[in-house]
Amino acid sequence: MKTLRHLLIYGIAGLVIEVFYTGLAALLQGDLSMHGFTFLVMLPIYGLGVFLEPVHDRIREQPWWLRGLVYLTLIWSIEYLSGLSSTVLLGTCPWHYRDPLNINGFITLRMAPEWFLAGLGFEVLHNTLEEAAI
Repeated sequence: MKTLRHLLIYGIAGLVIEVFYTGLAALLQGDLSMHGFTFLVMLPIYGLGVFLEPVHDRIREQPWWLRGLVYLTLIWSIEYLSGLSSTVLLGTCPWHYRDPLNINGFITLRMAPEWFLAGLGFEVLHNTLEEAAI
């Protein structure tokens, strides 16, 4: 039950952060409406952050930069496999990176700083959930 609760919390947190991120990106491109968006299929994908919990428990004592690199690698793996799975199962991927640093459109190296920081932010949320016994 705890795992399902955490999956939903990570999923909802991911959706909210993505809407803020895309809204801010729109603003930086001159769109004062700050239109942010996400895809509902992202809820379970962001929820997969629950699988980072045991990793976090094992690497807590490592330096922050090493933990960030571990999360970055795992997040890219999840993103790539989710994109590939979505394409196979649904015939399309909700996102498709088109910048020169993309890998098959499923991940982009350009997002490394964001995913590095997201991984470290995940630690804060995980610690909060554990402390609150949620």
